[in-house]
Amino acid sequence: MNKEFMKKLVDLYAGDELPTELKDELETAAFGDPELSHDMSTLKQTVQLLKESDRAEFTEESFQRVLMKIYARGVSIETRSPSPSHLQYHLPIQS
Repeated sequence: MNKEFMKKLVDLYAGDELPTELKDELETAAFGDPELSHDMSTLKQTVQLLKESDRAEFTEESFQRVLMKIYARGVSIETRSPSPSHLQYHLPIQS
């Protein structure tokens, strides 16, 4: 296998998504290539740490906070969905 193809397989290796024979071949190639070996080990460690960590909850409040920060920097964004109704002010109706 060529070096460029091996580099493309590193993400699958880190996620344990490669078949055994391909995984073995990639590990064998890593012995002769320090850059490939480094990429494989660091990405595998990163994936394991992410799998072990608690997932952060992304709530509607978090979404609005991020959106307001983006607006504050002058970026104009149009979302695909309409704005939630809880962001609208309700005025009393007098008759």
